[in-house]
Amino acid sequence: MSEEKSLNFIEEIVEADLAAGKHKSITTRFPPEPNGYLHIGHAKSICLNFGLAAKYGGSTNLRFDDTNPVTEDTEYVESIKDDVRWLGFQWAQELYASDYFDQLYAFALTLVKKGLAYVDDSSAEEIAAQKGTPTQPGVNSPYRNRSIEENLQLFEAMRAGAYRDGEKVLRAKIDMASPNMHMRDPIIYRIKHAHHHRTGDQWCIYPMYDFAHGQSDAIENITHSICTLEFIPHRPLYEWFIEQLEIYPSRQYEFARLNMTYTVMSKRKLLQLVNEKHVTGWDDPRMSTISGMRRRGYPAEAIREFCERIGVAKRDNLIDVGLLEFCVREQLNKTAIRRMVVFDPLKVILTNYTGEGELLSSENNPEDPNGGNRDIPFGKEIYIEREDFMENPSKKYFRLAPGQMVRLKSAYIIRCDEVIKNDAGEITALHCTYIPESKSGSDTSGINVKGTLHWVSVAHAVPAEVRLYDRLFKVEDVANAEGDFKDHINTDSLQVIPHAYAEPALLQDGQEDRYQFLRKGYFCLDKDSTAQKLVFNRTVTLKDTWAKEVKKGA
Repeated sequence: MSEEKSLNFIEEIVEADLAAGKHKSITTRFPPEPNGYLHIGHAKSICLNFGLAAKYGGSTNLRFDDTNPVTEDTEYVESIKDDVRWLGFQWAQELYASDYFDQLYAFALTLVKKGLAYVDDSSAEEIAAQKGTPTQPGVNSPYRNRSIEENLQLFEAMRAGAYRDGEKVLRAKIDMASPNMHMRDPIIYRIKHAHHHRTGDQWCIYPMYDFAHGQSDAIENITHSICTLEFIPHRPLYEWFIEQLEIYPSRQYEFARLNMTYTVMSKRKLLQLVNEKHVTGWDDPRMSTISGMRRRGYPAEAIREFCERIGVAKRDNLIDVGLLEFCVREQLNKTAIRRMVVFDPLKVILTNYTGEGELLSSENNPEDPNGGNRDIPFGKEIYIEREDFMENPSKKYFRLAPGQMVRLKSAYIIRCDEVIKNDAGEITALHCTYIPESKSGSDTSGINVKGTLHWVSVAHAVPAEVRLYDRLFKVEDVANAEGDFKDHINTDSLQVIPHAYAEPALLQDGQEDRYQFLRKGYFCLDKDSTAQKLVFNRTVTLKDTWAKEVKKGA
């Protein structure tokens, strides 16, 4: 009997709430701000929120926190929806904080009428100075004791567009001596004369995140509002607003955000990489964005498995990116179809081969019993990898060498008879003999060889560009490394092979297919491909070669 998996601490809370009858069912939400593309850290939150609802028969809303018109765009909205769907989840409702602008404004008026909010004319610098420090209490604003009538009049004038950006703000009236800096009369509305991607120019005042978030949760009857640890100090304010407004008592719970080696998890830093052209865009396969990982060929199942394996913790830690790559390899080994592609071709001429139009058969995936076989054309001239031949081999070299035999994958055993060189002494071709009785699947030659090579028929070879992607950063903990994070970019993170040769089966495969190029790694077709030229991205190597490099350099 298999051991039942233990609950994480949020699942324990949910089960206790359901058992106590606190909720009939649970409702969670995933609330991204549409100011950039989602990254692997968001994937953890998506899997947690949607996974909880699925496990306990509840539902999850996708709610866009679109309260800052300056940085938000519909491009980001659409990319976020694509990413959530691609990861395998479907939201119950698609909602926006901007759906609630009228209601949030009414909530703010309620606070003003209760004497719990006031309009402040202080500048941003003055407000920051008033707040004091974590060890020193703040001081009251000179505008804190305005009358309710004056505050209502001023706030309505703010709404009507009577003031310039930054001229006034609305602040909650709480406690300037609170040990929690977030409770020292936080700003809840600011003036921004900017076009909003959904509401246009209808509003010129916008709620702050802390004011919009908890109230949006309450409006949607969110039972478990799950945030990352940096929002722990915000929780008392979240609860204060709900209590003062006497609205649905949503509760906030915090878990450790995902921090991963050799990676940045900041939208601001990712935007820098894009704007400063260190990468080709948000979906560059070296980026930690979900769209970048999708373009690189990471399967959604592998990302979900990774999020499941790292679990839900209460303390921050640094997760090894090697675990994500392990999950990708494990998934692709089971599902990726096998193909042969030669990166650095060396021509082999089979001097005794007289066949024409011979088709050989090879399995699509030995791990998949239903994977079937494909036809591979064979001919007198083939390409092998240049690195698979050595003119003066070492004793334990089992690939091709003068007088030495190897097997061609799913084909025949060949022997190297002669090395052809140009005037500069460079090897241009090999003359070899093939053994007719050694055909794979019906070998009667009795010859045993230790090396097996991949190959491609010259006459049928399909030109391809291959992009070998590696980790974008060369230090393990990028966030805490000295200097600017861009100083640690791995300049060898992309190697382009412009003239590789692939077997023709790749022309018939689908856009979404994932491949194992034999002996080379896992690959996918890139969106830059055309009918004239296939372009492939390396998803991951066959084994974790990075760990060896780090060890070697230590």
